Amino acid sequence: MKELIDVEVIGDRSCLPSSAEHEKLLSAVQAGESVYSDSLGWLDPDEWGGEDWLDKSIELAERARAIADTFVVIGIGGSNNSVRALLKAVGERCGMNIVYAGNTLSAYEYKKTAESLEGHDFVIDCIAKNFETLEPGLAFRIFRDLLARRYGKEGAAERIFCTGTVGSHFEKLARDNGYTFIPFPGDIGGRYTALSPVHLVPMAAGGADIRSFSQGAHDMARLLRTAGAADNPAFIYAVARNHFFSKGYRIEILSSFEPRFRWFYKWWEQLFAESEGKCDKGLFPVGLEFSEELHSLGQFIQDGSPVVFETFIDVKSAGASVPIPADGVDDKFSYLDGMTVESVNRVSQEATMKAHSSRCPCLRISIEDINEYTIGALMYFFEFSCYLSGSIMGINPFNQPGVEKYKMEMFSNLGK
Repeated sequence: MKELIDVEVIGDRSCLPSSAEHEKLLSAVQAGESVYSDSLGWLDPDEWGGEDWLDKSIELAERARAIADTFVVIGIGGSNNSVRALLKAVGERCGMNIVYAGNTLSAYEYKKTAESLEGHDFVIDCIAKNFETLEPGLAFRIFRDLLARRYGKEGAAERIFCTGTVGSHFEKLARDNGYTFIPFPGDIGGRYTALSPVHLVPMAAGGADIRSFSQGAHDMARLLRTAGAADNPAFIYAVARNHFFSKGYRIEILSSFEPRFRWFYKWWEQLFAESEGKCDKGLFPVGLEFSEELHSLGQFIQDGSPVVFETFIDVKSAGASVPIPADGVDDKFSYLDGMTVESVNRVSQEATMKAHSSRCPCLRISIEDINEYTIGALMYFFEFSCYLSGSIMGINPFNQPGVEKYKMEMFSNLGK
């Protein structure tokens, strides 16, 4: 097996792991701290992503595929980010069309989504751990009604999945109405649920190889939970970003020269922002898509206020080969003759890393390819790193008290 992942500090080498205090934290995180026992169901991928759950998830996806061509994922934040991050990264598979809803309050978007379902047989999966968040609750009503008007009450019931907490009102609602109920792990917060039935079912419905996805997470867990500080890529990453924070940097940019990571950035942003943004601490996470945003935000990185550092995801395999034609036209780009698009992309990436690292600290996270296996590994890598980084920072990486404040005001204004 090729090297699973590599983390390299570009430039400032003083942030390489050396702190005995941090090494003790690594051991604690590898074992799982009892104080966070109600949030660590993801730490061992077998708990919610082992063979039994893979089989059940594939079975449910096949049941949906037998009666529909479209799978509507109703959820917001951690309830849909992992699905979309994976499926958009690996590209089209021979699965169901996946539609995302319940992540907006825009009437225009609701109308557009409903119109997109015309002429399609569809099922819905409402993903809501406590079923108290407004967006998925509202969407569930809208699309449940659309199903009932199209298929009748009984026909709609077989097309409705509910993913929620065992013993909750949501489970009772599902049982009472004949909907299929899928357990939302009680010991995992939404943003850490990538390898669980919450996402495995719609991932499988979308045609993803969830066994390969699971294997990537398992292999990464084996590495990160056993490797010592000097050889542990998550430790190197977590210590480096905390070092940069201590030096006054306040924004971390995650960038890549692969647009396939477009939705992966959204997943990563939520993971770190919601986990670390508290107690007046935390790095503001921003994903940038290169080379496009080199022509806009790249200017700020190079010459703007010195508040950012950058983490590059470097994908070794281009995934395709496209030769650049030499047609004899004098377009002033003859220096490209004989080259390929992928080689130009690589040159651009290396030049950007060199230029940006002359201005701000930079990290490089290297993976071989983009597929289910590597995305599973990368997601576990960032989840483990987030837990460790939050511990180094001295905050609870599993709660999100600030998110509840706007909800209280909103629910009061809605008359709840």
